Amino acid sequence: MPGYAIGKSLNLGYEGNVSRSVDAIITARKAKEKIGFGKPCILNQDNTYSPFGASNTAGQFVGVAVREVKQAISYTESVNAYEANERCDVISRGTVNVKINNGTPTAGGKVYIRTVVNEDVSKGIVGEFEAVADTGKTIELTNAIFTTGKVDANGIAEITILSRNA
Repeated sequence: MPGYAIGKSLNLGYEGNVSRSVDAIITARKAKEKIGFGKPCILNQDNTYSPFGASNTAGQFVGVAVREVKQAISYTESVNAYEANERCDVISRGTVNVKINNGTPTAGGKVYIRTVVNEDVSKGIVGEFEAVADTGKTIELTNAIFTTGKVDANGIAEITILSRNA
C-alpha cells in the first residue's frame, strides 16, 4: 500500500514483492529456465516453472515469480531473477507488485500479458504485464485484477490473483 510523507508519494516496492500477505499462496518448484522477479509463470508437465511466453494461454498462467533476497557472487552483480534449476517461489493467489509496461491500471481493472510484439507499442514486451488490451497481441488474465489502480514512478502496480489455475 502506498504511503505519503511531506506531500510525496512513496514507491510501492519492487517487482515480485508480495504486497498483502493475508491471502497469499506461494509454491516452490524448480525453474526450468531463468525467470525474472515479478514475471508471469507457467507450470510445465515436468513440475517446473517457466516464464510466460508468446505461445502460452491465460489458462496456463499459474502466478508471478516472487522476489527473494539472494546473495550476489560479486559486487558488480545485481540478482533480480531465479536462474535455471534454482528453486523458484511463485505466488498463485494473493497480491503482488508487478511492472506495468503499457496502459494505466484502474482499481479492479483487467490485467493483460503481451504475447505478440506490436511495433506501435514501444514499451510492450512479450511475456510481461499490461493494463490495456491490444487486440490479438495480448491476453486477459481472467483470474487477476489490478488491486488499487495506483502506479509508482517506476511503473510498479499491485495485482491480485483471485484464484489458482494450478
